[in-house]
Amino acid sequence: MGFNLLILRAGGESGRSHIDAWPAKLREAIPDIEINVANSTGEAMEMIAEADAAFGDIVPEVFERATKLRWIACPQAGPRAGYYHQALIDSEVEVTNTRDIYNDHISNHIMSFVLAFARGLHVYVQQQMRREWDSSYEIINLPDSTVVIIGVGGIGGETARLCAEFGMNVLAVDPRVTEKPPGVAELYTPDSLGEILPEADFVIATVPETPATQGMFDAEFFRLMSRSGHFINIGRGATTILNDLVTALDASDIRGAALDVFQVEPLPSDHALWSLSNVIITPHCAGAGPYLDDRRTDLFIENCVRFNDGAALKNVVAKDNWF
Repeated sequence: MGFNLLILRAGGESGRSHIDAWPAKLREAIPDIEINVANSTGEAMEMIAEADAAFGDIVPEVFERATKLRWIACPQAGPRAGYYHQALIDSEVEVTNTRDIYNDHISNHIMSFVLAFARGLHVYVQQQMRREWDSSYEIINLPDSTVVIIGVGGIGGETARLCAEFGMNVLAVDPRVTEKPPGVAELYTPDSLGEILPEADFVIATVPETPATQGMFDAEFFRLMSRSGHFINIGRGATTILNDLVTALDASDIRGAALDVFQVEPLPSDHALWSLSNVIITPHCAGAGPYLDDRRTDLFIENCVRFNDGAALKNVVAKDNWF
């Protein structure tokens, strides 16, 4: 049957990449497919009118020229702010994303934070740099600890499983998940956070940026945490108000924090977080790891085949919630 597909490359996707192999793979899977590749927004504006489906960042000036568009494949799990513009949200165009291809890499990154705090590695590394010998760090015995995981989709679910393997008591919070993922002892809705946060030695945030989660982790949230609790965010930077987090750390309202994502990236060199000894910072690298290009390719081609066959797409986004 075939359909017309527009592939819009982002700036970092030009030249040789896994995307270069897509047209040949797609023609093998769907012989009648028609593929147009745009290397700029201007080129996309000229091609979008005939497209039934598109891959990339379909900005308003491109989207308004679409006449046949039924599906957009977002290149990320959580794209830039504004990707889900109002015209797209109001339309009947389906959007899919790349969630779940990073589950193992990001959950491993989370566990590195948990283990570092449990055994004091963040303290001992700093002591090593100063050639100091002090073994007084108060460890956290993981089988005696409780973790609250906020967001138990693919990443949070895999993190829950790993935490349970270490013997931790896993409490999960999610607005959409209704059945406990493996490893989860209890599942709660977000309105129960106030009840369970004081129990947590670790609070792990994996939530995407949505209208409901922007600024979710604020001064009031940190006041509800235990003074012995650690806050870990690998979801999206916009969910956490960094000034409130710094205030909570300075006041010893919480014991520590580890972050891979920030309100402003790169994190400014003069930001107070850099100087706090109970903070671990990584530069938005939790998703790094092997096989991502292969997974992204497999997901996209499978969805193209599904689209061509009129079957349900994988990873469909609730556009008004951006995820």
